[in-house]
Amino acid sequence: MTFADLGLSVELLRAVNDSGYNEPTPIQRAAIPSVLMGKDLIGIAQTGTGKTAGFVLPMIDILHHGRSRARMPRSLILEPTRELAMQVAENFEKYGKYHPLSMALLMGGVQMGDQVKTLEKGVDVLIATPGRLMDLFQRGKIMLNDCNLLVIDEADRMLDMGFIPDIEEICSKLPKSRQTLLFSATMPPPIQKLAAKFLNDPKRVEVARPATANVNIEQRLVEVSADKKKDVLKELLRADEVRNAIVFCNRKTTVRELASSLRRAHLAAGQIQGDMDQAQRIAEFERFKAGDINILVASDVAARGLDVKGVSHVFNFDVPWQPDDYVHRIGRTGRAGATGIAITLASKSDGELVDRIEKLTGQKIARCGKPVKAAEAKSETPVREPKPRAPKAASKAEEARPKADRSPVVEDINGEWNGPMPSFLSVSAG
Repeated sequence: MTFADLGLSVELLRAVNDSGYNEPTPIQRAAIPSVLMGKDLIGIAQTGTGKTAGFVLPMIDILHHGRSRARMPRSLILEPTRELAMQVAENFEKYGKYHPLSMALLMGGVQMGDQVKTLEKGVDVLIATPGRLMDLFQRGKIMLNDCNLLVIDEADRMLDMGFIPDIEEICSKLPKSRQTLLFSATMPPPIQKLAAKFLNDPKRVEVARPATANVNIEQRLVEVSADKKKDVLKELLRADEVRNAIVFCNRKTTVRELASSLRRAHLAAGQIQGDMDQAQRIAEFERFKAGDINILVASDVAARGLDVKGVSHVFNFDVPWQPDDYVHRIGRTGRAGATGIAITLASKSDGELVDRIEKLTGQKIARCGKPVKAAEAKSETPVREPKPRAPKAASKAEEARPKADRSPVVEDINGEWNGPMPSFLSVSAG
């Protein structure tokens, strides 16, 4: 099947062809015809399956007929994070190049005044995070009574971030006769309840078992003591097969410290984490995309927002606390049919977290042992890494740190393993 078989316009097919795509993915084949017919839809698919293009492409053709009015967007796409909102905007720019549609982004970290000015001109497509949208709505800067097409993207992530009450309020302010599309990697009970309340006889499309990792990703687990993780990571990053990589950490403080350590080791590393403002994040994305740096250290704020084409490796410097986050993290590689490698560094204290991941995904992660012996691990830089501290009572500085920024997992420092990642990003189609 080709994109031409899905009923898309000639202009849209031309834009898709310009982007280098010939065959639709399973989620696109299943979703696009139903969306073009005006049906409500529930799409269950992992990131990296092309689901974004699955709603962006038909929306462009639907919105081609009609006209926008000031402060009254014709369609609304809700995204849980700023990064994801930017990804969708990139898709509209790429595929809508032959359609005269107007678009606006509403998200934190950007001047509200500029966003209001764009809305006053009238927009066909409004891409928003729930918080900023609710803020502008309460200020009377936007009206939703002319919005006839709603997309709720990454619904399970919305649930994790506490956005479901906002989404329910937003839905209640939209026309009841609208078309609604809901996409989610999983369908926990709260999302099922949301769908039952706000979707009308939806078509359900599921292209992969929830929480199943991409088969194009080779998963490895490196068994290493906690005090040697930095040294081991540096050795792995220097391997010839690593063209570029995203390194995930559980805490933003770890992101900052690890990125600095990698730079001191003469590795081209940048970072993205929650304390950075939007301009800084965009700058780091651009550096990574352009190849100025080939390593991006990230916290989970970016786990579902990074969609950079051609990432060869993902590293979990910390085993994620939530098993779902493991699937989303490693999904930054092996996209659009390409292969990728995901490597997780785990110490003895991570055993339970690893067990939960394997239970969720239904597969055992291949153990690789220690690529660098603890006594032989060295850094190829004259700058010496700080010596690991023996376990002791928390310092005053540690006690003063907010509890939310501490790991709930107590690491065994000397333990050994006992068990057997405006100007928008260049992205793949979806």
